Amino acid sequence: MALQYWREYRTYFHIAGDWEVSESTVCRIVHQVESALINSGLFRLPGQKSLLQGLERPDVVVMDVTEMPIERPQKGQKAYYSGKKRDIPSNARLSLSAAL
Repeated sequence: MALQYWREYRTYFHIAGDWEVSESTVCRIVHQVESALINSGLFRLPGQKSLLQGLERPDVVVMDVTEMPIERPQKGQKAYYSGKKRDIPSNARLSLSAAL
């Protein structure tokens, strides 16, 4: 279960369905395995100082400059959309308050 969780990035819900157990059981097992691996000392990451040691200017910098289309209102939209976010239009509120 833990390997499926880490390797396939599946949710507890889907793993629980495959193994016919509850989500809480999957969660408990994954956390028990993670704790055992951490306590063994074999799977520790080096500290921040050792990771930053020997860093120089990067040779290559990668930037994502993908252009995305922007959704804009269509021409003539004003006829059916006023731009207000209220659920009840103002004229309906007036008639409701007059009726009460």
